[in-house]
Amino acid sequence: MYGILPVFHTPYYIRQYPPVDPALFSQSATTAQLLMKDASIILAKFAQSKSFSANIMSLAQEGKTKQVQQMIQSLGIRSKVDIYFNPDGIRLTLSPSSAAAGCCQLVIGLRWNIF
Repeated sequence: MYGILPVFHTPYYIRQYPPVDPALFSQSATTAQLLMKDASIILAKFAQSKSFSANIMSLAQEGKTKQVQQMIQSLGIRSKVDIYFNPDGIRLTLSPSSAAAGCCQLVIGLRWNIF
């Protein structure tokens, strides 16, 4: 038989959040724009110079991380770049080299082999 179901009143709590302050968020976005400029320089070089790209790939295959790092830094970028590569590709993580180091990161992953 259909009837009216009982309504259970469960107490709910209103969660209190701290006041919104966009200062750090805006600063992070501004710093991330600088990371994107450096990423653009790197990507342009990869796209436009087959010899540069071939050298990066060869050094990576030989496990010469320091030399890959030096080649990328030689492009005149100001960001700190952490590099990880494997037989399939490369991942670059750009971070600010300044005091704002913990504010943001930009990660780029590029493939160079398909297995």
